[in-house]
Amino acid sequence: MKILVPVKRAVDYNVKIRVKSDQTGIELANVKMSMNPFDEIAIEEATRLKEAGTASEIVAVTIGPDKAQETLRTAMAIGADRGILVQTDAPTDIGGVEPLAVAKTLKALVEKENPDLVIMGKQSIDDDSNQTGQMLAALLGWPQGTFASKVELADGSANVTREIDGGLETLSLKLPAIITTDLRLNEPRYAKLPDIMKAKKKQLDTMTPDELGVDYTPRLAVVSVKEPEERKGGGKVDSVDELVDKLKNEAKVI
Repeated sequence: MKILVPVKRAVDYNVKIRVKSDQTGIELANVKMSMNPFDEIAIEEATRLKEAGTASEIVAVTIGPDKAQETLRTAMAIGADRGILVQTDAPTDIGGVEPLAVAKTLKALVEKENPDLVIMGKQSIDDDSNQTGQMLAALLGWPQGTFASKVELADGSANVTREIDGGLETLSLKLPAIITTDLRLNEPRYAKLPDIMKAKKKQLDTMTPDELGVDYTPRLAVVSVKEPEERKGGGKVDSVDELVDKLKNEAKVI
């Protein structure tokens, strides 16, 4: 079984996001970048499936500039066998390569690689779109299991337990299929130094969007990016009547 795992280079989750002075996006200069946390969970799950003997090959894929090779090397240090970089100078954060363009790129790679399963993060922490996995499933006509908190593979199918508003739901998907990962699926491992050194020697192929027949021209325009308004502090009241009065006349919620 071959597993394809898309990963994304994003601003590290420990970094405080800063908006550009012209409000056209977020500041990326001299900012620490790392693998999107949900994608770390995806590559960890694929690695566990390989360690269990269920999968035979893991292919990590990313879209971005030449520096995105670092993200692929991290994926290969965790467990991916090889990587594919779709190289572009277009920004991949807010207002950059849109989810539909990413899904079309992944569709072309799926047709090229013929994987049995695609495991990917449910969303990236920069734009929080939560669209790519669903779009890819629609383009391929494959079944999908989103927000997976447990994955079991057997007899050409995948049982995916996912969190919903009412509790837990288990889906049985016939392979090939798309699975998007949630936070509670697993705890990603730290890559060990020997694995990091081995990852430097693993195969990494580079191609362009044109070679895959995908146009990255944006269809949406970002009007502006702004900092959220600061939350105001609360206040104290001396009686229930005063609280009701404030809720009626100031907050206007009743």
